[in-house]
Amino acid sequence: MLNTKKLVGMVRKWQKLATLGRKRITPAGADGTAALSAASNSSVASRGHVFVYTTDGKRFMVPLRYLNNYIFRELFKMSEEVFGLPRNGPITLPCDAANMEYIISLLQSRVSRDVERALVASIAKSRCTTSSLLPQGCNQQQLILYGF
Repeated sequence: MLNTKKLVGMVRKWQKLATLGRKRITPAGADGTAALSAASNSSVASRGHVFVYTTDGKRFMVPLRYLNNYIFRELFKMSEEVFGLPRNGPITLPCDAANMEYIISLLQSRVSRDVERALVASIAKSRCTTSSLLPQGCNQQQLILYGF
């Protein structure tokens, strides 16, 4: 299990690696509500936030306080397994934009630990397919993952 200092240090390292070679632009007054939606055209996150990308290329500005949450810790572990540590690119999480919006809405509503664990289990099982995470009555397909 990662402690808070190590997690924040890892995120800062990933951010530094991701911004190498890019011109820094200061954001023009982003507020807390705008930080949770898909991020604007700024190349630097607001103070107390970090940019993460989804597999479909959408960018989200996430508050740093969410990074210590069980869901994000597990997403970072999965991301490292799937994509490796980013060297010259952004932090990419193994899910799509619809799932990231759903995850952020769950974190905003402060769901129980059991719900967080169920969500992570669902993500790990299906690698964030939209049909398995969204609560609507979508066509739910099961993915068969063969072991190594």
